[in-house]
Amino acid sequence: MARLSTAGDSAALSKELADFLIEFSIGLHKNAIYPPGHPLLQGTSAELSRRLEALLKERTTLSLGVARNQLIIEGVATEEKNPVLRELAARLHRHHLGAVKFSQGVTEDELVHMLATAAVDSGRLPRPLGMEGPEVLAQWAHIRLFPMTFAQLQLIEENPNLTEEEADDQIRATGAGNRSAQLWIGLARAALVNQLGGNVTEDDAESADPKLVAKAIEETKRDAAYDQVVVGYLLQIAEEIKTKGGKEQAALKKRVSQLMGSLSTEARKRILEMGGDFRQRKKFVADAAQGMAAEAVIDLVKAAAETSGQTISHSMVRMLNKMAVHTDSSSLEVRTQADGALRDQVQQLIAGWELEDPNPDGYRLALEKLARNTTRFTNIDNLYPIEPERLIEMGIEIETLGDQMWRSADALAAKGELLTVIAMVESAKAPWIRDVMWRHIATPTRLREMLTTDPFPMAALQKMVPKMGVGAVEPLLDAMDEATDDRANERYLDLLNAVGPEAGPVILDRLPGLRWSLVRPLLALLGKNPEWNCGYDAAQWLTHPDALVRREALRQQLRAPETRELAIVRALADADEATLRLGLGAAMTNCPRDAATMLRVRADDATINEDLRALGVRALASYRAPDTAAWLAQQVVKTSKLLKRPTLANKSPVMLAALEGLATHWRTDKQAKEAIALASASSDQEIRDAISVRPPRAGVTNE
Repeated sequence: MARLSTAGDSAALSKELADFLIEFSIGLHKNAIYPPGHPLLQGTSAELSRRLEALLKERTTLSLGVARNQLIIEGVATEEKNPVLRELAARLHRHHLGAVKFSQGVTEDELVHMLATAAVDSGRLPRPLGMEGPEVLAQWAHIRLFPMTFAQLQLIEENPNLTEEEADDQIRATGAGNRSAQLWIGLARAALVNQLGGNVTEDDAESADPKLVAKAIEETKRDAAYDQVVVGYLLQIAEEIKTKGGKEQAALKKRVSQLMGSLSTEARKRILEMGGDFRQRKKFVADAAQGMAAEAVIDLVKAAAETSGQTISHSMVRMLNKMAVHTDSSSLEVRTQADGALRDQVQQLIAGWELEDPNPDGYRLALEKLARNTTRFTNIDNLYPIEPERLIEMGIEIETLGDQMWRSADALAAKGELLTVIAMVESAKAPWIRDVMWRHIATPTRLREMLTTDPFPMAALQKMVPKMGVGAVEPLLDAMDEATDDRANERYLDLLNAVGPEAGPVILDRLPGLRWSLVRPLLALLGKNPEWNCGYDAAQWLTHPDALVRREALRQQLRAPETRELAIVRALADADEATLRLGLGAAMTNCPRDAATMLRVRADDATINEDLRALGVRALASYRAPDTAAWLAQQVVKTSKLLKRPTLANKSPVMLAALEGLATHWRTDKQAKEAIALASASSDQEIRDAISVRPPRAGVTNE
């Protein structure tokens, strides 16, 4: 017999099964760090194939149930403290996989391809493997991956009268994608199939009813693969309702309590037997006792006692039942006290259970240590620790990667020394070493952690973000949305710019949901990179409620010759004064016809600020129409009724702007000459200064 852990558990598998699990974990790990075709992968796949072939000679199939940090195989839930199997379970769980099934006839080529598929980190795929269809999960003849979710089932108060589209909307609106929903959905899906991998015939909300799920568990013949998947979900559900709160967890608690209450004693015992050894059953019952309804807690404790060879007195059972009755009392105070007392009694009862073995595991381990020829109990690693930098340098030098390398890199990153790791990675001579190390360093999770640090590790991020590509965009946008410092947002924009064209579509998709203050700088980023060719069109933002956003969109359209004229007209019609000034500035050269019409009307509008009207006249002066000079001259020259000869109009900002426009754009025109001559003879220095402007530069057309 081979133990899965040395941490004091009593769950044991045959040596062949234990060796297979270890080899399976090593195979996935090596496929994650070594590129395809690496010599070390060939030996691993051959050994795994040999062990699996030997196991399948004695059974037609071999199924592994997957919990968050445990595997369930042939009635045993592996110990969470076993680092190798914990990592294997966690890797499969991150892919939203509920089970892996091997059948007789599996080939080494199938194993190689499956390992390469499952070894890819879930964060680097568009979505986890468990969310893919049969074309991915059932692509091998003798290996099958099973998802842990079933998207058509709902968690919270379903309405059977809803259409399929309305039901999907309700799932999204009620947060059915969260962990509580996923756990119940996965359990219901696993329980309702006739055999692992079968199909659910009723694809409706009632399929998730706890009584139907309980009935399916009762009626299914004892099957290791089926039980392992069901138990895997129950282990996770017990932990979830123990540690979490909220509406979703309350719904999950209600459903799993109804499920346990609907099961027969034999079915509950069967589930607990599949849940692992004595310690794991105690932990499962203890977790469930803190979250399930009172009646379900009592039923579960009695089943656990029978399964573990323990005895509960009739008096204790009667007392627990009385407490359960009081939990339904009309008085809130009574309900609260009874519920708390019931759960405290159950916890004390479970804590007092002892193993039938007179030598508990801790005592047994102590005896084993005493029997060894060990004279010292000192951990040499603690006395003479190897620096993380040295470990990484050694691994790169001998081209060998492993857990110690990853732990060393993580330790340095946690101390804010990621730049040190990056420098060592970039110094590696082997390209595959650099690639594998970067895949471990540059992850969305690590990026999110770094974005919350102070001081801001810009130097490290400038090297890390380009390596991540599009995977860095969502964390950066989330950080921008939460930031309160504009200077930090400037750094985020620089990092988004470093991502390149891949950032464009993600930014466009997120823009409608971001704060208005973030939309403008992101529009500026997209406008600065037209080569990204991501479908961005500034015209879509010209009617945005925020003036800053409109102004940025107009500024970009003013730079493009094909949209310039329309952008000027839009800016002149905008209610925001700063946007209006932007349009006037653009119209100073080559004022469009429609803009000139608007400016003539506004020049006489006394409700408009006189300085703005003057700016409008200066812009209008560049419009090359036959009557422009005459209109400008009318603002400068008037005929004296007394002397019957032309004189200068009263000085005003509009008059000075018109005079400047004549001198700048129409100096050779007959009417302009008359106005300029009058101005040059004026004793007012400001009027004389207005005609001393330089003419437009050669080559500038005003058509």
